[in-house]
Parts: sequence; structure tokens; C-alpha cells
Amino acid sequence: MISFSVNDLNKYYGSNHVLKGLSFEIFEGEKVGLLGKNGAGKSTLFKILAGIEGYESGSVSIPSSVKVGVLDQIPEYPEGYTVMDVLMTAFEKQLSLKQEMNVLEHEMSLHYDESMMKRYGVIQSSFEAMGGYTIESEIARICNGLQIGNDMQQRAFKLLSGGEKTKINLGRILLQNTNVLLLDEPTNHLDIATTEWIEEFLRQYKGTVIVISHDRYFLDNIVTRIAEIVEGKVELYQGNYSYYTVEKEERYNQQLSQYQQEQKKIQQLEQAAKRMHEWAKNADNEQMHKRAFAIEKRIERMEKTDKPLKEKAITASFSQESFAGKEIAVFKDLSKTYDDNRILDNISMTVYKGNRIALLGKNGCGKTTLLRIITGEELPDTGFAKLGDSIKYALLQQNIVFEKPERTVLDTIRYDLEINDSTARNMLAGYKFKGNDVFKKVEALSGGERTRLRLCLLMQKGVNLLILDEPTNHLDIASREWVEECVEDFEGTIIFVSHDRYFISRFADKIWELEAGKISTFNSSYEEYKEFKEKAKKLNVEKPTIKEKPKVQVKQRKNDEQQSEIQKLKLENEISELEAAIKAIELELEQAGADFVKLQELLQEKESLDDELEQLYEKWIG
Repeated sequence: MISFSVNDLNKYYGSNHVLKGLSFEIFEGEKVGLLGKNGAGKSTLFKILAGIEGYESGSVSIPSSVKVGVLDQIPEYPEGYTVMDVLMTAFEKQLSLKQEMNVLEHEMSLHYDESMMKRYGVIQSSFEAMGGYTIESEIARICNGLQIGNDMQQRAFKLLSGGEKTKINLGRILLQNTNVLLLDEPTNHLDIATTEWIEEFLRQYKGTVIVISHDRYFLDNIVTRIAEIVEGKVELYQGNYSYYTVEKEERYNQQLSQYQQEQKKIQQLEQAAKRMHEWAKNADNEQMHKRAFAIEKRIERMEKTDKPLKEKAITASFSQESFAGKEIAVFKDLSKTYDDNRILDNISMTVYKGNRIALLGKNGCGKTTLLRIITGEELPDTGFAKLGDSIKYALLQQNIVFEKPERTVLDTIRYDLEINDSTARNMLAGYKFKGNDVFKKVEALSGGERTRLRLCLLMQKGVNLLILDEPTNHLDIASREWVEECVEDFEGTIIFVSHDRYFISRFADKIWELEAGKISTFNSSYEEYKEFKEKAKKLNVEKPTIKEKPKVQVKQRKNDEQQSEIQKLKLENEISELEAAIKAIELELEQAGADFVKLQELLQEKESLDDELEQLYEKWIG
């Protein structure tokens, strides 16, 4: 069955022809990722499919049985609405029936009437069929998955942050018993645990999903088809995001090859026609002119392939400063409390040269606070954070603010870097600020444009430590890939907070998980970390099903085996951590040269770590 059928759809905004004869079909149960650069028309198409916006020509066919839920803009709610009130709006029809039932119950308690009882039975059947008796359990399921606790359920909706409002609105839509979901950036501002819950929900969801997302990991896990809007048309790919990237490159190469062959053929025919005209002119031969005209007509009739377009990549890299030491940053007994909430609890950690550390944890657990303590923007209650000598860092904050937002993009670069107009323009061109873009006021820039401008400034300053707080937030996929290319070329140390699992997977070689004020260290890739977490979770939640008393010893032995396995996993992680520290010392030994005092200190430290490592190996084997 078809959920949507779109045929020759055209949409204008003034003279801007946004959708140009767009045609496609989406079938029941499909999970489709809608891609396209900013301004391509993705959100416009969403509004048309949802019936919110009209169009100039073409057709959109939606079966009457299709009920669409849309996550787009945050609706306006009455003053005083709590989070629970917003969630309950998903059951307006059921609640209306319940109110009718209550009225009838009251009237029947005063005077019984058979027709009234019949009416009550009809309403009750409808109420039950629409899931009226499972409202509370459905709300509990969604609240649990999206981590909407009891305290948040009672908070005023208008006082929530943008990210919290998005999460509540998503919860409301998931409760609406729809068979089509249109989701515009559903994972924005969500932590990884919540995003993974949504992924699992959508995998189990039987209906159709069309999603706009810049989260490539999410697209890989959810969608089975990609629809990309390019120059007002739609291009379809049967697969997830990873398939799309490979297939798109292949299509580009094929189209480019075909275009080049056609152009070569056209040039040959044009040259032949030109020569014939010249010969005909010199020999006064009308027949030769006719042959030349025939060739030109042939060129006109040829089916020509459009030259494929590929967006020009931003070519820029960080200016880097060398660093000869081993320890980039040291945290000792670090603690921080907000309103009786101890978000950092006696943390002692070391960041070594070359580490690429992903700092993970739920929203509000203290990740950004730790970054602010590292940079000195915030002081701990106890302990200290010390950067190594000659460390120069660049910080990309989550919420980018410029000191002079009233300045233009061009003036911001000129004054901050103290360079002339021509140099500033050339530099900005490398960051996709061209033409009139350079005269935009900074305060009028989009989130992605602000990130590009901030990176343009940061990348000119010699650094050996990158501190990134959600570096890919607000960026489209093309801009995210550019940021990744920049980070890939950076040879220094990186500490970053991110919910972008694609970014984490690509760069993290060490995971710091912040939970309940403590940091657990995983000296591994993101995939290995996830595997460890899943294995530990299974060992912890697995419960014996047989409870007879004769089985107590078996149950105890099974629990002991589970605890032993968890302990072994922890030992493996500690071993990896020590091996990394020893490797860092060996690197410093090579650089110490003839500094015998330094060599002696390093050798003693290495010997101590070697002994500790040997003890861990014995525990692991035994």
C-alpha cells in the first residue's frame, strides 16, 4: 500500500522555484531519510505532505486511512500547561469520549434510561478500541524511554529549554497512534541513551517514517531508503546512509564519464561542421554547407547529459603548535556541586599527548562544566585542573557567542586577526563565505554559519590541544564532514563532548564516561566501548528463572561467574590504560636525548608501571 504518492510537484516562494516537478512514491512501512543541503526544500516538502502548506501545481495523494504525526515546529500551548498536559493532548479524542462517559454515568445515577445505556455502551467500545484504558501505561512507557521523570512531568512547558521542548513534543507525537511519522531532526539536543531508545522504538514501529536528519549514525540504523532533493528534483537510493554515500559517488563518476564522452563527441562534430563550412566557403560549395548544417542539427537533437555538480569542499586546516611533554592536562581531586547536586566527585585523571578523548554522559551530568574547568572559565570547589606548560588550546563552545555580534562577518575576521580586507576575503572564501555573505551581520547568522565563522578564527591560531563541545551541532552533513576533515588532519590532543556517534566513532581512541560525578575510563574505540557496555549490561540484568531451593548453589555459582566476567572486563580496561601510559613514556624516552636526569625519572616511572601491569596480567590470567 502507498502512504504518499507525489507527482510533478512544483512549489515557488516568489520567484524562487524550490521544488521543480518532484515525483516519488513512499510505501507503507518504509523508513525513508530525506536529505538535501540547507534550503533545498526538505522542510517545505514536509509541510506539503502534512497538509500545512500548499503548492502551485502537481499532486500529492494520501490515502484516507493514513494518519500523519509531524515533528516540526513546537506548537503553542495554553498558559500554565505542564509537560503532562502537553503529553495528554495526544489523547484528545479518547479524553473527549471519557468526558461523555462521565456525564452519562452521572445522569444514569440520577435516572436510568435504556437508550442512555446503549449510548454509553457505544462510546465505551470506541474508547476501548482507541486505547483509552491504556493511556497511563503508554505515557509511562514513552516517559521512561525519553527519560521524562516525574519532576519534569510537573514542570511548566514554557519554562523548558528548546531541547527539552523538542523531546516532549516528540513524546506527544509517539503517543498519537499514527501510521506515518514525519520527523524533522528528532535527535537534536538528545543524549545518546535517549537517541538509542528512539532508534529502537522506530525499528519496532510498523508504520511509515520519513525523517530529516543530519545524524548519519541514526540514518544508518533506521532508514532503508534515501530520498535526496537536488536542484528541486528527487534522487532515490535503496539503502541506508552508508549505501547512499557509495552509490552517490558511483553515480557521480558515471554521469561525469558520460558527460565527458558526450562533450568530446560534440566537440568533434562541431570541429567537423566548422571545417566543412570553411571548405564550402572557400570552394563555394553549397552541398558542403548542407552537410555542415546537418551535423549541427544532429548536435541539437542529441540527448545531452547534464554536467554533474559536486559541492566544493572547504579546504582549511588548524595551525598547530608542537609540544614536547607527555602530560597535556592533570586533574586532581576535582569536585563541583550545584544546588546540592555533586556533578563532579573527587576526579583524578591525566590527559596524555596524542589522546583523542570522547567525554560522554547524559545531559546535565557535568560534561560542559568539566571542559570549562579545564579552560579556567570555571573554578572547582575542591582540587585543581592544570594544563601542561606551553599548552595552547582552542575551544569550540556549544553555544557560540561573538563579542561584537553587530559586526559583519568580514569585519569580525579583519579586527580579530588584524588582517587587511583582501586577506580576510580570501580566507573567508575557504569557509564558504563568498560574495554578499561576508557582509552579513554576525547576529543574523544561522547556527551552522556561526560554527564555520568561529572555526575560521580558531584555525588561524597555533594550538596543540582542541577542546570541542558538541562541534557538529547545528551543522548539515556536508559541514560536519568538513569539520571532520579538519580534525582528522590535527596531530595534537583532542578532548570533545559529542552526541554525534558518527563523529565519536571516527575520532575517539579513549572514552571517558561521566556518571554520578565519577569518570569511568575506557581505553578503546567507541564500538569496543559499546560492546563492553552491552556485555556488562547483559551480565548485570540476567536473572535465573528457576527459584527452587535445591538450585541455590547453582544460582550462586552463576552469579559468581557473572561477577567474575565483569571483573575480567574491568581488568582488561585497566590493562589497556596502563599500556597506553607506558607507550607515552617510551615516546618521551626517545625525545629525552642526553638529558640523563630526565631519562632516569622516566625509567623509574616506566619500571613502576611495568610492575603494576605485570600484577594486572596475573590477576587477569588467574
